[in-house]
Amino acid sequence: MKLKELPGLLFKGKTSDIRIQVFRYLVSGGTAFLIDAGILALLTESFGRERLLLWTAIAFAAGLLTTYLFSIFWVFDNRSLKSRTAEVLIFILIGVFGLGLTELLMWLFAQKAGLHYMIAKIFTTVLVFAWNFLAKKTILFRSR
Repeated sequence: MKLKELPGLLFKGKTSDIRIQVFRYLVSGGTAFLIDAGILALLTESFGRERLLLWTAIAFAAGLLTTYLFSIFWVFDNRSLKSRTAEVLIFILIGVFGLGLTELLMWLFAQKAGLHYMIAKIFTTVLVFAWNFLAKKTILFRSR
């Protein structure tokens, strides 16, 4: 592989190379994080910290939708399920578990440990990112 071919491999077409998938998931996760964190900051700064966990859930849902679209169109090359309905439902279940994990970690880091909510969000995102990638790769987008 030549250096000038790298952008094409990283950004274009389907791939089964897990390194490229992880890179793409980082890009999609980063995009989802910006949307998620942006909505979280907008809601929190506009309406107050009293409903931080609600704002976290709303922001997380927007990030989840972003990640799903990236996952099916760009990140993963295989789809394990023939039923799109089942795929979406399982994706949502993985997301709901991720949301629960997000809520728990935000509560622990921001409310119990006293970290600023955006610092808590960064730590939370790293941990939930790992869960989401592994769950989606092994359940929904594994190679046949």
